Amino acid sequence: MTYQPRTTAALVLADGTIFNGTAFGAPADAAGEAVFTTTMTGYQEVCTDPSFRGQLVCMTYPLIGNYGVNGHDDQSRQPWINGLIVREHAAMPSHYQSDGTIDGYLRRWGIPAIAGIDTRALTRHLRTAGDMRAVIVHDRTGATDADLVQRANDAALPGEQRVVDQVKVTSVERFGPNDGAHIVVLDCGVKRNIVRALLERGARVTVVPYGSSPADIAALAPDGVIVSPGPGDPANLDEGLDVVQSLLTNDTPYFGICLGHQLLARAIGAETTKLKFGHRGGNHPVINRLTGRVSITAQNHGFRVESGTIPTGDGWTVALVNLNDGSVEGLSHATRPVLSVQFHPEAAPGPLDNGGLFDQFLATVRDRMATGTTEAGA
Repeated sequence: MTYQPRTTAALVLADGTIFNGTAFGAPADAAGEAVFTTTMTGYQEVCTDPSFRGQLVCMTYPLIGNYGVNGHDDQSRQPWINGLIVREHAAMPSHYQSDGTIDGYLRRWGIPAIAGIDTRALTRHLRTAGDMRAVIVHDRTGATDADLVQRANDAALPGEQRVVDQVKVTSVERFGPNDGAHIVVLDCGVKRNIVRALLERGARVTVVPYGSSPADIAALAPDGVIVSPGPGDPANLDEGLDVVQSLLTNDTPYFGICLGHQLLARAIGAETTKLKFGHRGGNHPVINRLTGRVSITAQNHGFRVESGTIPTGDGWTVALVNLNDGSVEGLSHATRPVLSVQFHPEAAPGPLDNGGLFDQFLATVRDRMATGTTEAGA
């Protein structure tokens, strides 16, 4: 079926659904996985979140671009989305910190966008049919519906590619005071707000690229290690398992965030599977089964840990659960200094309910430093 009004641009889904609209951003076409996010603000943070690599992102909030863009809100060195889908594009932003428009920003980075479509209808369709292959066509003049649908079916999904290799840093980066607790971040697609959260708490941070060996990380003498969020299918990332298993063996304090949580699960023998339409947005309720506390979380992932495969007999516990669908949101261990969450405690965008997890992790790190039980202190 085709949604009107018909103009030059189109979003075409692999199942034959076509949404016609108006092009903005770069005058180019793009292919990828059509997904939606329910975050109400933070479109610049969404664009620069590496976990969106390979995706055409639908913003469910109807007005996008109204406060412009600025140099502070970027979460990475560049935007990573393949394309942006909005109901209404604000061409004239109004905000005292704005130094440009979302249109100009996307043009600068070669990313196309489409406006004027029914994003509510698209979101409801994806919730029913699931995230799927799609294309944004900047100018569909002369192209038949059949041609466009074939192009959509040829689109590559991020789960089929090594997208972590595209977004990771290429060299070691260092931040913070020399006398702070030394946290090594394995970058699978780290967001800047994770580094900021650590620096605000007095940590010294070293960011290393995914693919670094256990020996590379041990040579840095970390007091604790964070494995960051990132894009793609965790089942394709076997290299990271050696790092996680080495950290567990050495009892190095470990904090896995999103993809880092999934890699922890795989490292202990659990399995991951794809969600039908993913968790993306800033309004996902999660309950801590150990305390009964419910928090609202920021999320951006298309895969989950299968709860029935977690080796609970080895001391592992599902500590956090998504109240919408019951999926695993975090793991803990009876004796090991391990923390993992499927959501984003750094927010950007999203609620700030879970920033205290960084305090919890660093408290564990400093306790073990004080007793000389970290690898760095041994």
